[in-house]
Amino acid sequence: MCIMLQHGVPVLQIDAICTVALAALMLLLGGFLKARSSLLQKYCLPVPVVGGFLAMFLVLVCHLTGILEFNFDKSFLYPFMMAFFTAIGMGVNLKSFQSGVNTGGKLLLVYWAACGVISLCQNLIGLTLGHFLQMEPAYALLASAISMVGGHGAAGAYGSTFVSMGYPAAMEVGAASATLGLIFAVMVGGPLGQKLIVRHHLQPEPEQQEASVESAPGEAPAQVPLSQTEIYTNMVVFLLCMGLGTLVSEGIGCLLHMKFPGYVGGMLVGVAVRFLNEQFHWYRYGVRLIGNTGEMMLNLYLAIALMTLQVWHLQGILGSVFLIVLAQVVFMVLVAYFLVFRVLGSNYDAAIMCAGLCGHGLGAMPSALVNMNVLTEKYGMSQKAFLIVPVVGSCLLDLFYQTHTLILIKLFVQNLT
Repeated sequence: MCIMLQHGVPVLQIDAICTVALAALMLLLGGFLKARSSLLQKYCLPVPVVGGFLAMFLVLVCHLTGILEFNFDKSFLYPFMMAFFTAIGMGVNLKSFQSGVNTGGKLLLVYWAACGVISLCQNLIGLTLGHFLQMEPAYALLASAISMVGGHGAAGAYGSTFVSMGYPAAMEVGAASATLGLIFAVMVGGPLGQKLIVRHHLQPEPEQQEASVESAPGEAPAQVPLSQTEIYTNMVVFLLCMGLGTLVSEGIGCLLHMKFPGYVGGMLVGVAVRFLNEQFHWYRYGVRLIGNTGEMMLNLYLAIALMTLQVWHLQGILGSVFLIVLAQVVFMVLVAYFLVFRVLGSNYDAAIMCAGLCGHGLGAMPSALVNMNVLTEKYGMSQKAFLIVPVVGSCLLDLFYQTHTLILIKLFVQNLT
């Protein structure tokens, strides 16, 4: 960590290790504040969101006053996300889930279709409002599904393309829209899911609760601590699943001729290894060890992501772009609460999935996971939600929204070169 002067302003260069350390500190502070705030507890705001927002605010104040700039190294973001998805995969007990495989498969298709239709509506909402606000269609699309579903990555990719097509503010509009979406995603998802659970008196299915606390063959019983060798074995297998998952994703990407998220491969490998271990009993699987590891990785990921957001990009955002993003948020909340919840079955799993939908439909996949995680910690596990939402939100939905987005670009902007 060192301080450098850039244009007369001191810039604190923070390396990757110190960035993680600061994120961990924000987690502790966020937990401290939430434990003492009935408001934060009432609306199920996650601890990393509380701490991350506080850090983001402090960084913003330093920037606006010119006291200090921060340059964070975010190298650990991807490994943390990979670790969390791998832990999710290894947490799936397929034996206890077999009775619901057919229903789960149908539910996945229903959720995928609902998300696809919603993403199309997001683009249509953006174009319609953009027309009335006399905004260029390119900017309107950047404030729609591109940034809401695709996040900062898609906003940057499409933004650079639009810049080359003659829209100079495209990068700023995309970054600001994605940032707003990420903030709203973690603000509305948890409260919406809790509202559905409380209003309809929902509870998780008994078999899911049993699966989350009981040990299957090959697992370490909760009352018998793991030995040091067994802890090492669990962590070695966990890391091997992460590495193999990256290779699996690369292979799937080559077959599909598209960029396939590496962390989805980690989840798939985790599911397979857990299932094989249940069959052949290679080692005692530590349910709590892997689960706690994955949860910590997710919390650190979100804390770093929020802490390093450059919120001042919102200063130059056009009022019309903000209005479009706000309309996207209102639309997402209403459609999730009144329509998607019923389409998915009006049960506990549906409520958790609606919270996840608000996360990846407005911000990014990590937002969806933290929304679901904060609810399941309080009310109980939903294996269906944690199986379906990551697969759809991080991969399958891209196949749909990318297609109709490109069609709309060709229709309303100009042909891509």
